[in-house]
Amino acid sequence: MRRNIHLKLILPSLTEATSGAWRSIKYSLFPPLGLATLAAYVPTDWKITLCDEHVQTFDGEDEPDLVAIQAYVTSARRSYEIADHYRRRGAYVVLGGLHPTSVPFEALAHADTVVLGPAEEAWPRFLSDFQNDSPRRFYKSRERTLDNLPPIRRDLIDRRLYLVPNSVIVSRGCPHACDFCYKTSFFRGGKSFYTSTVDQAMDEIVPLPGRHTFFLDDNIFGHRPFAEALFTALTGCGKIWQGAATVDSLRDESLLKKAVASGLRSIFVGFESLNEESLRRQNKHHNRRNEYETVIQMLHDHGVMINGSFVFGLEQDDPASFEATVEWAVRNSIETATFHLMTPYPGTPLFKRLENEGRIMHRNWDLYDTRHAVFRHPTMSTEQLQNGYAGAYRSFYRWSSIVRGSMGQDHWLKKLRHFVYTGAWKKFDPLWAVLIHLRRISLATPGLETVLGRRGLGRTDEETAGK
Repeated sequence: MRRNIHLKLILPSLTEATSGAWRSIKYSLFPPLGLATLAAYVPTDWKITLCDEHVQTFDGEDEPDLVAIQAYVTSARRSYEIADHYRRRGAYVVLGGLHPTSVPFEALAHADTVVLGPAEEAWPRFLSDFQNDSPRRFYKSRERTLDNLPPIRRDLIDRRLYLVPNSVIVSRGCPHACDFCYKTSFFRGGKSFYTSTVDQAMDEIVPLPGRHTFFLDDNIFGHRPFAEALFTALTGCGKIWQGAATVDSLRDESLLKKAVASGLRSIFVGFESLNEESLRRQNKHHNRRNEYETVIQMLHDHGVMINGSFVFGLEQDDPASFEATVEWAVRNSIETATFHLMTPYPGTPLFKRLENEGRIMHRNWDLYDTRHAVFRHPTMSTEQLQNGYAGAYRSFYRWSSIVRGSMGQDHWLKKLRHFVYTGAWKKFDPLWAVLIHLRRISLATPGLETVLGRRGLGRTDEETAGK
């Protein structure tokens, strides 16, 4: 049996620098929890090093026995380069993550083993086989569960390198199955949405230093009984938190109130499109356009900021869709917006449909970054799509739009918070770059806590106080 093994865990950098849109702050937000989770299964006598290439300089001169690499679609090329490098140096290389799951045989050309889908059960089996010199080419979890998940190895993460070091994940996947979403391939063949226990979640959250927590789950509201129990347990802990949810899950105001009482201050919402037919064609039936404004108003009434997600290039979109979407988002005082060009990730129903129609232009994974058009749109050219996407970002984040969005809030504290939060996110890149270069991005974390902690006095607060 192998002993005293050196394991190196690597998160290769995404190749978005090729698009000219690289923002270092975006990739200094969250630590690599997936790799730190894998480390928790490793025998105590192993040496473990963890490298996140977004915030650390990669050193390929070491000689680990085992290398595990987490690959996304736009880090595929870099992941393969690193994998090939270490295989030449005699290391055993494992590839896993979203991209290897979608194209396992492509990944296997650069690895000794490929782990498919979520790894909570597959990875420990691989480790046992590796120790006994009998590893297999492919591993896939036979059971989808977070029961008995070991404590994440946060000691391997340098908190100074991240703006949001207190990131947590208490579930896997999402209860929905949109055609363009990676989960349709990543969770194929088993449960596509499952949660930890509330006790497990609290055991991880409560010891984290500071007040701020960020739930990286695809939908923290996705399973109502779990969400309600989690929010109840969090209430009174003094935490403030951010997360993600779908429009339909936020319609339940009683659950939203529990979330706010537990510390919810900002939520990522996948609006995706203002066109009902486009949503239906992508199997996003849970988004109903006539509910958008109601949900926005409800969130703002409860003092919750919104990061809206929008996808351009859906079948029904035309050149007017870009500015119309921006105007709607500013008019509704959405604090921050994330724009994407529809991207057919390999393994998804969208990719298969467009490939069958002969509309996939290439498989240069570097450009599958939601910033480049990689398929033929029925009414818009590649140039129109990419220019419209870039113009939407410029328009939403110009100072006049930030001011107008801020003024749409109903209380001066909310107006101020909106202006500061939105401006800081997009207008101070030189400052973020300096902090990242000095390896002190975490110095901004207390400021983030302060801004998020200011809910303001919305209508609902005043009504509640009078009851």
